[in-house]
Amino acid sequence: MLPVVILAGGLATRLGYLTKDIPKSLLPINGKPFIHWQLELLRSQHINKVVICVGHLGGAIKGYVGNGEKWGIDVHYSEDGPNPLLTGGAIKKAIKLLGGEFFVMYGDSYLPVDLYQIAKAKLSSKKSLLLTIFNNEGFDEKPNVLYTGCNWMRYSKKINTREFTYIDYGLSLISSDVILNFSDSDRFDLSDVFEVESLKNNIEPYEVFTRYYEIGSVKGILDFENYASQNLIKE
Repeated sequence: MLPVVILAGGLATRLGYLTKDIPKSLLPINGKPFIHWQLELLRSQHINKVVICVGHLGGAIKGYVGNGEKWGIDVHYSEDGPNPLLTGGAIKKAIKLLGGEFFVMYGDSYLPVDLYQIAKAKLSSKKSLLLTIFNNEGFDEKPNVLYTGCNWMRYSKKINTREFTYIDYGLSLISSDVILNFSDSDRFDLSDVFEVESLKNNIEPYEVFTRYYEIGSVKGILDFENYASQNLIKE
């Protein structure tokens, strides 16, 4: 299976005091840090290599996860350095650890989907980037994807029209050349990559029907705690 990048370098300012001293990835959920459940999920999907992009309070993540031996996953780290690189820049710096293609997910997302099927869809596509998308009806997140059920989509965080009814689910599968060729700068956002590549029709949309969970908000934490208490085994 392809390697996975986990973007865990954010400042988590929306959570205030909850993340004053610990990164979001280590927030306790059902008796374990959130990243434990992420790695458990990836292990169940036969992922054997993970690169965690760290920045703010990254040492705490490294201290807990270590080399990933506990989960049977080979874990590596890529550090932003003194200045945050943003999501795209963090991936660019990590590419030397990844190879030609890799999954990207966020450090505050729990995504119970079939990575093998997603990898198969990317393999059969001629596009350099696959983006999982989810119908946003009933959720509070602002839609950022226009999708009409074919292999074409438009991504934008700037446009706000009724035609945009889907949201980026939080998982993508990317060919490294997309990131390396996007900008000469070492600091850029992954959302900018998605917007530009969607205009080129270089993104394969993959609709997901299983809801996502996130711990970027208090409501999200409560939702995932409820899910974890019913579905995840506390060791």
